[in-house]
Amino acid sequence: MARDGHEIEDATLSLLIAPGIGPVTLRKLRQRFGDDAAVLEASVSRLAAIEGIGRATAQAIRRGLEEANPHAEREAMHEAGAKLILPGDDDYPPLLAAIDDPPTALWIRGQIGEADQLSIAIVGSRRCTSYGREQAGRFGALLAQSGLTIVSGGALGIDGEAHRGALRVRGRTIAVLGCGLGVTYPEEHADLFARIVDEGGLMLSELPMRAAPLASNFPRRNRIISGLSLGVLVIEAAARSGALITARLAAEEHGREVMALPGRVDSPASAGCLKLLRDGGAGLVTDHADVLMQLDASGHLLRGALASAGADAASSPAASEGAERQSTTLFDAAMTEGQAAVIRVLRDAQGPLLPDQLAARTRRPMSELMADLTLLQIRGRIRRDHRGVTLRA
Repeated sequence: MARDGHEIEDATLSLLIAPGIGPVTLRKLRQRFGDDAAVLEASVSRLAAIEGIGRATAQAIRRGLEEANPHAEREAMHEAGAKLILPGDDDYPPLLAAIDDPPTALWIRGQIGEADQLSIAIVGSRRCTSYGREQAGRFGALLAQSGLTIVSGGALGIDGEAHRGALRVRGRTIAVLGCGLGVTYPEEHADLFARIVDEGGLMLSELPMRAAPLASNFPRRNRIISGLSLGVLVIEAAARSGALITARLAAEEHGREVMALPGRVDSPASAGCLKLLRDGGAGLVTDHADVLMQLDASGHLLRGALASAGADAASSPAASEGAERQSTTLFDAAMTEGQAAVIRVLRDAQGPLLPDQLAARTRRPMSELMADLTLLQIRGRIRRDHRGVTLRA
């Protein structure tokens, strides 16, 4: 479970908030000294002796540790109602844990739930057109209605509209910030962020509470957006948009599905999406059913990737146990009522049912039923073949 600041030792919290200590450096420090309290007591010369650090970096680490104020961090967390999740915690997101450089801590407002294990990222330009705003809201709403959690970066433009689309249909959404949760950025989204938390969503950051929204934070933020999600949908990205960084991370480093919505060929706002589609870097989608179809294939790939992560982590018992738990529970997220109805009908059936038979028995429109079948297949709850649909054993 997420912890409040008082449940974290001073030494550990100091390491998590010290300037200049990122995930890679923190792993090196812990491997060398074995104990967080020992790291805090290490001299510059002992820090500099660690491979890949050197004296200049060691001096920066030492300064950062001396600046760290765990008491002030706890106060800021209390004021904002924020908590911390650490790697190995039961609620640390399993997809995020599977990337090469998962965050060493997650500050959250709200709760991480099982439903978040089926997430889709929607990203795009801050300076978007009315078409981009409309489509971001449409996809955010339709995909949230299908049972997916909508992940985005909380920025102006496409991000904000995707969050609002999910909220409009009482769906779930996660905003991943490039600053601390004690900072409201952009200020125009203060009401949106409050609404996300109030309506059961989640605000998330890997940065200490009062960290400023520096430009260098956002590429790191983008890897979290990708890492949390089964796939990334790009809606209106200019040729040099940060959304393209998220798409590249998703495809090249995280093995996630990348999709793009086509736009006007003469619109600079769509230049990045069109390049992705032209170069084969993204699958073309025009509605939410296209997104679900592409996630169907990626779900099977991710299941295998998480299973292999468990084997690769065998040298660390805690990590191995966590990876095994992630691979077996990833797709056991809470179902929508429509998906639960499909399961009930299939349990009562004497054999496979064709989609039109399921539609009749559940009294669902075929378009909604097919979306539910795709999500259930991603979760591993059903099997589809030429005979029809059956429950998995």
